[in-house]
Amino acid sequence: MNERLDALRRVMKENAIDLYLIPTDDFHGSEYVGNYFKCREYVTGFTGSAGVAVVTQEDARLWTDGRYFLQAEAQLRDSGFSLMKSGEEGVPTIAKYIEDTLGEGETAGADGRVINAAFGKKLTEIAEKKHGKIDTSKDLVGEIWKDRPAMSKERSWILTEEYSGESAVSKLGRIREEMKKKKADIFLLTSLEDIAWTLNLRGNDVLHCPVTLSFLAVTEKGCIYYVNEETLSDEVRAYLEKTGVSVSPYDSVYEMARALGEKSSVTVLLDPAKMNDRLYRLLGDVKKVEETSPTVLMKSIKNETELKNIRIAHLRDGVAMVKWIYWLKNAVGKEELTELSVSEKLAGFRASMKNFLDLSFETIAGYKEHGAIIHYAPTEESDAELKPESFLLVDSGGHYLEGSTDITRTIALGELTEEEKEVFTLVLKAHLALLPLVFHYGCSGVNFDLLVREPLWRRGLDYRHGTGHGVGYLLAVHEMPNGFRYKVVPERVDSSVFEEGMVTTDEPGLYLEGKFGVRTESELICRVKEETEYGKFMYFENVTFCPIDLDAVIPEMLTEEEKQSLNDYHETVRKRLSPYLNEEENEWLTYATRRIQ
Repeated sequence: MNERLDALRRVMKENAIDLYLIPTDDFHGSEYVGNYFKCREYVTGFTGSAGVAVVTQEDARLWTDGRYFLQAEAQLRDSGFSLMKSGEEGVPTIAKYIEDTLGEGETAGADGRVINAAFGKKLTEIAEKKHGKIDTSKDLVGEIWKDRPAMSKERSWILTEEYSGESAVSKLGRIREEMKKKKADIFLLTSLEDIAWTLNLRGNDVLHCPVTLSFLAVTEKGCIYYVNEETLSDEVRAYLEKTGVSVSPYDSVYEMARALGEKSSVTVLLDPAKMNDRLYRLLGDVKKVEETSPTVLMKSIKNETELKNIRIAHLRDGVAMVKWIYWLKNAVGKEELTELSVSEKLAGFRASMKNFLDLSFETIAGYKEHGAIIHYAPTEESDAELKPESFLLVDSGGHYLEGSTDITRTIALGELTEEEKEVFTLVLKAHLALLPLVFHYGCSGVNFDLLVREPLWRRGLDYRHGTGHGVGYLLAVHEMPNGFRYKVVPERVDSSVFEEGMVTTDEPGLYLEGKFGVRTESELICRVKEETEYGKFMYFENVTFCPIDLDAVIPEMLTEEEKQSLNDYHETVRKRLSPYLNEEENEWLTYATRRIQ
């Protein structure tokens, strides 16, 4: 890692760049990126999905959020990079650090294709304050990365209306209605998930995220899809033509932007948080409407076909989970098991389910102290052997034609300490807080987060991640704009009002460094309960069907309402899953979903 950092500093000096920024993003502002785009990981050695590195000749730092503090501390050791814990007291933001560090008349640099337009503006403002300049024309990591993987060009495929519930023609019509409201001539869509949703196409250019590297330009009467043409089969080409979508090479979007930038009579609708800085700068002084893409809200509100399918996907996923937990409980202490081997076993159970396509993300399986690393993923070097004691925390999910799942269960592998049971029950209390909730329409996730954290805050405890995030339909499992969190994070748009049809996770946790971690996660669909003279009232429907380990619960810590919610949930789980299990599995499920008093 030191050699790579030294090499980067050499090319910085050769290009007269004094400070260089390396984010995690691809050219589309994606949360998860393909191997070609993992420049930050290449230079720092940190493998988490979120992080930004900043390098000068004298200093090198990496910012990441609370999910990755423990992991980053371990992976950055001897790398030459210092960890900056984003959001912690006394830790400057990236922009503030750059402003304080960039010298008078110096140059800040980045590859403008992997920073968004909003941050590009900040960099420009900082450079101007210092009477310096910004250079976003160079991919310096690309210059030193000699064995860089090729950019992915996997085949795309059509998600038919029996699964999508709405045609691409209809979606494009809705988008054009929004364009009219904004008086926009062109809508330039750069988010991979939003493009996939709009066109009812899925791909395989990002691991565990079924999207295709592409851009989309929508006009009043036309639509241009900028994509690597090798990804398109004859069937997909015919489908696009029938849908009114023409195809142009992936990189030609930059030529189109340059041409638009020379026109003064055109108005472009764009999302500065998702459009890359280079594309934005090419648009020049053309009139811009800059706001969150209308597709963000559209795709977050699942239609009735999608909701019906989502329930099916979760039923299948629940069957796979129960078969796996039953196997695990019986195998631990009798067979040699490790974090990786049980993860592979779970993947096998999922793969046996009808219409399974892929895992929805890399399985997080943390035994004992590894469970305290929030986004820990086992490797051959860290792979821990499981013993019949303490907890195994497993956060996992699958992509099915009927939708995507995201579930966490913390499993007691044997005898537990009172501390382990107490922590587990506290997290359970937090998790149950949203299940009986009825709320007035107009609430956002900020309103709900306090309810979930309150049992923990009362004891001076907390967790360094959001309580929940939106979930895409056969797309990314992290989806805006809905989410549960009390901190308003500028780069997230999850302070959105909850609408009927939004799907959101409920996943509080507690993590005791060096000991163990506990997290319990299910998915909730927002539904309308009733309308009265006081307005519309909403509730959450739990669509995750898998027992919560009662062997770890201290019943006396639960209120009567919490016991009732848990018992009702387990009764639903038993009824939904039992027809798909064998006799031995059903016998175990009956015990696992027993009523607690």
